[in-house]
Amino acid sequence: MHIRIDPPDENLADALRASVGDALGRVGELAVQIGLAQGTLQPQMHRPAIVLFAGDHGAIAAGASARPQKITWQSVERIVAGRAPINLACRQMALALSVVDAGVSHDFGAHAGLVDAKIEHGTANFGLEPAMWRSQLERALERGRALAHEYAALGCSAIGFGSIGVGARASATLLTHCLTDVPLDALSGASDASDPAPTRRRALFERAIARAGRPADAHEALREFGGFEIAMMSGAMLGAAERRLLVVVDGLVAGAALLAARAIAPQIIAYAALADRSPEPGHDHLAAALGLCPLLELGLAGGDGLAAALAMPLLRTAAGCTSAAGGLAPAGRDSRSP
Repeated sequence: MHIRIDPPDENLADALRASVGDALGRVGELAVQIGLAQGTLQPQMHRPAIVLFAGDHGAIAAGASARPQKITWQSVERIVAGRAPINLACRQMALALSVVDAGVSHDFGAHAGLVDAKIEHGTANFGLEPAMWRSQLERALERGRALAHEYAALGCSAIGFGSIGVGARASATLLTHCLTDVPLDALSGASDASDPAPTRRRALFERAIARAGRPADAHEALREFGGFEIAMMSGAMLGAAERRLLVVVDGLVAGAALLAARAIAPQIIAYAALADRSPEPGHDHLAAALGLCPLLELGLAGGDGLAAALAMPLLRTAAGCTSAAGGLAPAGRDSRSP
């Protein structure tokens, strides 16, 4: 898969900064980022969308999560039926919402708002063997990329990425460990003697690393430890940046997908934003590794797109704060003032 992402035009960056002025703080920084992403002094947030990628993980049988696997398909059905908080947020903010079945171990049938992109009914158990074949990884990356291109063709200017999948955080933890210098202990959180789940999960991590090592190549790390939804998200993020869409990332799992996408094409970071500072173990380390400061600090741990949806009004406001005529200044202050 050949990816070409245009780097920011630094001459345009100077003009955008002059347009915004110095009084808008982080909002001004976002205005500049959005203008650079779109290659214009007058950026617009047209038809932003939230896309949730769903998949199951074979390592659930080995302790990747204490939750039952059926929660994945139940969560998908609840969202498709319009009964989750993300549905309410998207309705209130007029955001398009879709769920992509990248590899759920369940057959849904046809539903409005559900994209059937299933690679397989869940990945393999990465404690025993690679999570996926190379051919499956390439299919997931390409399908995600094509999906992002479809959104771009519809006039979408930003995609908020979230995930649905029991066991996905274990995959995200291993991917982050492989693609950064952060030790597993720092990523997986403190152990609790009264809860055997973290101990089982750590033993699973150790078996997986003993089997496959710690691949620093993004493709190999995804193949060994990833999920179909994570790989497809990485491809979609790359495809979005190719078409100059803003990539708004919600949670640890989507963050790991961005980490892999950055390893494939480093220029993607110019198009990326973290929606929220998540309390999930390892998220602060992941944000630091990406060099990104989250837009919000709401403590949302779901990674299900809600934080990305709540960040969209901020991005819309930021996009409106630049103009070829000289930007906007707060009341009572001229943006040209020293």
